[in-house]
Amino acid sequence: MVFPAGVLTDAIWAPILGGFLVLAVGDRNGRLARWLALAVSLLTFVLTIPLLTRFNTHTAAMQFVERIPWIPALHIHYHLGIDGISLWFILLTSFLTVLVVVASWTSIQKRVAQYLAAFLIMDGLMIGVFCALDAILFYVFWEAMLIPMFLIIGVWGGARRVYATIKFFLYTFLGSVLMLVALLYLYFQSGHSFDLLTYQETPLGLGPQIWIFLAFLMAFAVKIPMWPVHTWLPDAHVEAPTGGSVILAAVMLKMGAYGFLRLSLPITPDASHHLAWLMILLSLVAIVYIALVAIVQQDMKKLIAYSSIAHMGFVTLGLFVFTATAMEGSILQMLSHGFISAAMFLCVGVLYDRMHTRDIHAYGGVASVMPVFATLMMVFAMGNVGLPGTSGFVGEFMVVLGTYPEHPWAAILAATGLVTGAAYTLWLFKRVIFGAVFRPEVALLKDLNGREVLVLGSLAVLTLLMGVWPAPFLDIVHQSVHHLLGQAAVSKIPG
Repeated sequence: MVFPAGVLTDAIWAPILGGFLVLAVGDRNGRLARWLALAVSLLTFVLTIPLLTRFNTHTAAMQFVERIPWIPALHIHYHLGIDGISLWFILLTSFLTVLVVVASWTSIQKRVAQYLAAFLIMDGLMIGVFCALDAILFYVFWEAMLIPMFLIIGVWGGARRVYATIKFFLYTFLGSVLMLVALLYLYFQSGHSFDLLTYQETPLGLGPQIWIFLAFLMAFAVKIPMWPVHTWLPDAHVEAPTGGSVILAAVMLKMGAYGFLRLSLPITPDASHHLAWLMILLSLVAIVYIALVAIVQQDMKKLIAYSSIAHMGFVTLGLFVFTATAMEGSILQMLSHGFISAAMFLCVGVLYDRMHTRDIHAYGGVASVMPVFATLMMVFAMGNVGLPGTSGFVGEFMVVLGTYPEHPWAAILAATGLVTGAAYTLWLFKRVIFGAVFRPEVALLKDLNGREVLVLGSLAVLTLLMGVWPAPFLDIVHQSVHHLLGQAAVSKIPG
């Protein structure tokens, strides 16, 4: 489907241009910068809604396609398009940016315009990653989005923000360089094309496929992050401001899994099957081991960060068992984690704004003084546990269900992650929310204001909506998943 109005271009560049406009306003008028950033973020979200309302669920073909020459001498095009896999992540990105702007309304007091502009620019760049169908365009968006996040953590982060930003940048950048090498190799193998769809049809021997897969793996495993290249994430989350943690967990982590879906599986199907055992093993380590690491954390942000790594283990497991149920479960798990992780970090931000500490031992009895907050956090905690009726259950259950026929022991081990997930989440909730109020600082806490209820309430609605009615989410991805599994089932080895 060719959409001449350029709705994808609008969704990408409206927040980027709006971000520079907010920068131009500057801190001379922080109130104007806030309202302008909110208007731009809302406009971007509105611009992405037609992608959903006009999306054709009966085809796996790319839709809303835009293609114009960018650097003709090198066969590089400004080539955009989305399928059912891309669509939900674009909507998630634009929606969460609105919530981040609203949630930061009073908590950010220095360099307000620069802070909000960084999120708006990053919003457009992240949407660009999910739309790009040209390898160089994909790589430019992929790398460029690191810059705003680097600044967000480095300028508005905690005491060890410089260490966290350098570690974050080095891990993600070095992995991406190997992806660029693989893309350049594919350029020559495909007859001098940077078109990702052309790469999916390019014959490749098993050896080259394995090397390309491993190059992609380094870029995507760091971004997810998978064990053992996960150590940058807890540091980045602890030092990042609340908004940075929300986007990092809810959107940026999904880009690694999206890379597997868009590049690794369709371009290197033989290597994907050949190395599936490795991906399943690494996924199980994340689910089982990292969940145990989460249990012993004393910092709320660190606990949720390790929880994210464990939950993303279900995502990568579902991608590499090559069943429709597991793969669709992986995609729903990514969306669910986007809602729940964003909400959990926002809940920590609410407490931190009032108490200025993330230490679990500093709390206790919060429900007595913040009943509305405790109720909403309970919804997200149950979603993090994977309680039936919440979005967290749907994705993880589908992954386990789709894994069992192919790898029964992997499914059984993955199911233990549901138990350990309940352990660390309920331990956190019990220590913070329940019990007697034994600290005077807790007794003075004020419950959520209207703005905070709006932000957390909207995420609670989505968490419950997907939990009780997942069909609309599945309808969008169904055709694209079956098409991708068909591509992964066909060997590309010449002869």
